Amino acid sequence: MSGQRPVLVVDDEPLILRGLTASLTAAGYTVVTAVTGGGALEAAALRQPAAVVLDLRLPDMDGVEVCRRLREWSEVPVIVVSAIASEAQKIAALDAGADDYVTKPYSVGELLARLRAALRRASETTAGGEVRFGDVVVDLALGHVHRDGALVHLTPLEFDLLAALARHPGKVLTHSILLRTVWGLAYQGETHYLRVYMARLRRKLEPDPSRPRHLLTQSGVGYRLVPDDTPAG
Repeated sequence: MSGQRPVLVVDDEPLILRGLTASLTAAGYTVVTAVTGGGALEAAALRQPAAVVLDLRLPDMDGVEVCRRLREWSEVPVIVVSAIASEAQKIAALDAGADDYVTKPYSVGELLARLRAALRRASETTAGGEVRFGDVVVDLALGHVHRDGALVHLTPLEFDLLAALARHPGKVLTHSILLRTVWGLAYQGETHYLRVYMARLRRKLEPDPSRPRHLLTQSGVGYRLVPDDTPAG
């Protein structure tokens, strides 16, 4: 993968930093490293990495703050890798703009799979194109949805919710992000809206709405749309 933009690994523990660097290098990635949040932001600006693997516990600032500052000017995929497994911390990181959250300890294979998925999503220009899952085609430009070739009628809010998920295939979008995007700031906390509308989408688009394959719930966190070629775990 020489010639491609590097992966930025941010962790202040030397053993973990060396291990991640060795694993990513063996997988063919070029790696740059940082041991502080400030160093991570500087490296991201100077090196323009293809993705960032970010620990949350850093000596100068919280990793969530690093992600939040990074999102002010960059859409680079960010995979948080942390020993902190609390649901509140995961939500905070995802709300700050992280694309994925991997809890330590983890397998190298899992991290590499999530990195590949994040890089694949970043390379797709879905803002005005088509997103496919199962027998469903979502045309984001025209605002149409077809299932098995037949046009599916969605209400404007149903389509807006589906489009929000389709623009970030495979990525968990938190309740807060979805409510803000689809309904607006006044609806923060109204998670029952999401439950109702996701149930409607599943009835219209999933082969078995009671066991969805593509419109998935991340318990306590949010929802995501999983195309056929995206890891579900």
